[in-house]
Order: sequence, then C-alpha cells, then structure tokens
Amino acid sequence: MALLASVLVAGALCTGDRLDIDLRLNDIQVIGTHNSYKQALPPPELAAHRAQDPAGADSIDYGFPSLLAQLESGARQIELDVYDDPEGGRYLKPPGAHRRGYSEPPWTAQQRSALALPGFKVMHLPDIDFRSSCVTWIDCLATLQGWSAAHPDHVPILVLVNAKDGPLGPGSVQPLKLDEAAFDRLDAAIRGVFRDTELITPDDVQEGYPTLREAVLAGRWPTLEQARGRILFVLDEPADKVAAYRGQRSSLQGRAMFASVDEDSPLASLLVINDPIGERDRIEKAVAAGFVVRTRADADTREARSNDTRRREAALASGAQYISTDYLEADTRFSDYQVRLPKGATARVNPTRATATCRGVTIE
Repeated sequence: MALLASVLVAGALCTGDRLDIDLRLNDIQVIGTHNSYKQALPPPELAAHRAQDPAGADSIDYGFPSLLAQLESGARQIELDVYDDPEGGRYLKPPGAHRRGYSEPPWTAQQRSALALPGFKVMHLPDIDFRSSCVTWIDCLATLQGWSAAHPDHVPILVLVNAKDGPLGPGSVQPLKLDEAAFDRLDAAIRGVFRDTELITPDDVQEGYPTLREAVLAGRWPTLEQARGRILFVLDEPADKVAAYRGQRSSLQGRAMFASVDEDSPLASLLVINDPIGERDRIEKAVAAGFVVRTRADADTREARSNDTRRREAALASGAQYISTDYLEADTRFSDYQVRLPKGATARVNPTRATATCRGVTIE
C-alpha cells in the first residue's frame, strides 16, 4: 500500500494530469455489463420458454443494445461468451428456433454469412437464447478496437471472456471441448485485431517478477497514464480450462488474456468475486492487497424486479474495480433500478484505495 500512502494524501494530487501519473489501473472504479452481446428474446419466444421453465425464463429476460452503444453510454467492462466453431456453421441452425415455429432461424443475411464461416461465435445459449449483437468473436473484437482507437483517453476496459464448452440440454448443438490449441486460436484472434500497444497483457504486468501474483502485490499494474486507451482480456473459467490455457508455461507468458484464479495462485492478478454481500470481506481484502476485482451488482433480473439496491450499494462500496450489471439503463417494465456511478461519472477514483481527499474524484 505504499502507493496510496505516498500518492493520495494531498488534495492537490487529486486533480488534473497528476492523477494519470499517480493512479494505477487498480485505483479506479467503473461500471460494465454482463453478457454484453445479448439481445432480448421476442415476447412470444420468452412466453413459450416461461411455460416450461418460469424461473429460467425470468433469469434471461434482459438484453442490451450494441457494444458500441454501451461503450458510448459509459460501460467500461464487457463480457463475451465464446463457442468454438473451427469448421463454421455449427451454430447456424439453433434447435430452439425450429421449436418456436421458425422455418428458418431468424438471422439476418449478414449474420447467416458470418455464422457459416470458421471461427468462434458469441451467444448466450445456442439453443434458445442465441441472439447476439455481434455473432462472431472477430466482429465483437473489431467493434471494441474501433471504438477504443477513436477514444484514446478512455480508462482501461476489461473484457471478461467465458469460453463455453459444457453440455447443453437435449436436442441442443453440443459445444466443442476447448483445449490448448483452441485457446491458441482465441488468442490469435485477439492479437489479429489489436496491436500490442492497445492491450494490457500478463507479460506487461509480470515483467521482472517470478509470478504475476508477486508483481501485483508489488504494485506493478500500469499507471492510468499508461493504461488509458487500452484493453485487458480475462479468461473467467474454472481451473481445468485455465490449465489448458496456461499449457506448459510457468505463468502466462505470451498469452493475450489474464486468468481469473484464487488469490493464492501464482497466476493471481484479477479475481472474479460475484457476490459483493456474502463475500464483501474477501473483496475488500483483495482490493487492498492490490488485486483487481470484478463483481456483480445484480443477477438473473432479481434486483430489477424488486428494485432491491442492496447488492448494488455493496458492490460500489466494496472497492471492486469493475462492477457488472444487466441494467446500465433501467428496464421500466420492472422498476427504475439502474447501476451508475455517482455524479454521472464513467470512472472514478476507487473509494477504498483513496484517502478522503481523493475519494470519488471523477477520472472519466
């Protein structure tokens, strides 16, 4: 905590360009979105699903505008679910579309062409909840890169990646198992869209340290000045997939993505801790130690339906740097529940990693 002791003690250091020099990536707090690509199911499809699974239907009754619109609205964390499709066309005909009465899946001509090509696809559930604002990994990456390049002063954007390969329901197209070669292709796509100078990678943070964890605990996240205009990717998956992604490396050398692991792992850098109420102490300790934390302000539409703000307020107060929501904008069908930073800020000085003098200062 030497950084905070030496940097954030005087009000004069909390304004202007000095902030970019003194603050590091883990000294910020922003709002982002969960399943950011997801588009809402049409009401008849949702009603048909609700007749079979009421709770499940409620949990997926949300959607977002395009990634571009979210970034323009202030989202600084994006979440993408990817499915491997090395031959192309695997997810072109979702079974759920046929069951809902479509003679042909409701894709646009452009989407059909994109889905037919080899490459990772982006969607929630390939069967029933398959509509996406960017159906391919490459399209999603290109949108992020284009917006970022046009806005070089943005605070660092976190892209959370869920690499899907678990079994789905009967009749569904089963996802392919992700191995190291698949992760190589996933990384290659990132590096094919983004220049090295547009990314923050594990190598950037670990440089000169035996492990990522040691580098993070030593305060080696880039400064805000170094991190503006850049994007970091994080693989949010269990230990077996992280092991496949790591391969035979001693750390994540050469990889484009960080990995979400527990605090004691040598790979520890960014932690996904989704319950800011039940795990508030853990989040606060992790943030204080120097880790970056992503948490969730709401889940499965529950908070919006009851306008319950307890989880949102706990997330904001916890110091988690990236707070994810399904309600960057309120869904007035339910309530006026919404997740934003105070005073209309897109990014602010982290409320737990700052003295009272700097707390809440807007940085974007």
